[in-house]
Amino acid sequence: MQSLCLLDALFGTVIDPETVFHEATNSDKPEAEALRIYLEGKVRQVDMGGYVYLDGFADAGETEAMLLFKQVHADKLLIDDKRGRKVAKINNISTIGSLGILLAAKQAGLIKEVAPLVDQISSGLIYLNPELIKTVLDIAGEAT
Repeated sequence: MQSLCLLDALFGTVIDPETVFHEATNSDKPEAEALRIYLEGKVRQVDMGGYVYLDGFADAGETEAMLLFKQVHADKLLIDDKRGRKVAKINNISTIGSLGILLAAKQAGLIKEVAPLVDQISSGLIYLNPELIKTVLDIAGEAT
């Protein structure tokens, strides 16, 4: 999870809602401990008094993330789920996915290649559409 530092380099301030923190770190996911360490001091309680438009499939983590985005007037919401990104768009929330982070990091000169990090993400529990991976590698100039 060395690539987590890319978030700080690209965005300066990174915050995470409590529910997302617990979902991501209280599990048997391979990188849960590294994520817990990285997010230490970045976790925020969310005022649930706000509102966001949701669909019937939104979970507590997505809901809190969108509410927190609005509460702190964030620049970007990191979300990979396609359905979640559509819901965020309905709420006028600007999103970026993990692969978008990698492209931005390469453009900023923070990494030399996105392909090894795409492989790392793909080998985890996150599903990435092969066509999306191909597009990202094309944009990065790393298509094979």
